[in-house]
Amino acid sequence: MRWIWIDKFVEFHSGERAVGVKNVTLAEEHLHDHFPGFPVMPESLMIEAMAQTSGILVGEAKKFEEKVILAKVKKAVFFDYVKPGDTIELDARIESITSEAASTSGRITLGERLIAEIDLMFSHLDQNLAGKEFPEENFVFTDTFKSLLRGLVSDGGWREPKSEGK
Repeated sequence: MRWIWIDKFVEFHSGERAVGVKNVTLAEEHLHDHFPGFPVMPESLMIEAMAQTSGILVGEAKKFEEKVILAKVKKAVFFDYVKPGDTIELDARIESITSEAASTSGRITLGERLIAEIDLMFSHLDQNLAGKEFPEENFVFTDTFKSLLRGLVSDGGWREPKSEGK
């Protein structure tokens, strides 16, 4: 089972920037134990939400032909808590992208309040571990992840590319 930490994208500018939102709810089991009596979204899950937001942005820039994996958390600074009932915005930007890797910067906000700054590095798995045996299919960008982008249309927004033969 894969957990998706983004509820939807509200902006998507191919190869440049993506903005996703996450609604935090007490129905999420991890909040019952973190911390009892004072439930907050764990910082590690905010990093994962930013990794998913940024990773989809990086993957889409290469038409989902690469298996993009998180290689390094360059920076993760947290300024405030996120509690049940909050809706956070995840703003990811590509800083650089090559055939081997990508670097992103991100900010998590709650309204006007800055919650975190998270900068990440991604590796293009097939380019960096040549000679290793990986499944042919893209096990990183499943249909579930791609479904977050379906129907998103805005200035510079995203539309699913038509597959050959359709």
